[in-house]
Amino acid sequence: MDPDDRTRVHEVMSTPLETIDPHASLRDAARRMHDSDISALVVTTSRRAIVTQSDVISAVANGLDPNETPVSDVMTEDVETVTPDLLMEEVAAMMTMYGVKHLPVVEDDYVGMVSSTDVAAHLS
Repeated sequence: MDPDDRTRVHEVMSTPLETIDPHASLRDAARRMHDSDISALVVTTSRRAIVTQSDVISAVANGLDPNETPVSDVMTEDVETVTPDLLMEEVAAMMTMYGVKHLPVVEDDYVGMVSSTDVAAHLS
């Protein structure tokens, strides 16, 4: 198969990118994800960070108060990222290698998010 015919990240990534402040509560994060029908938010910090549905669920299951706990307490920092021109097959391999379901898309700055659902839909 010609590499030019294969799907690239920019064709399937979610945009506009949804972000959240690190000081926002987990309840705010959950509400934003629910309202936008997404499962991860980029956290606006100087380091690359995201918060996912799984992070919020784990925090609540472990007894943290979603109204009082800031996103910064449960976010994942130094996340792996991808570029818009990367092939979806490469994204699938990265997700498997790093054990993640979301990869922010970066081109100088954040431009979108690609998820395991995006990968599955376009590789099936």
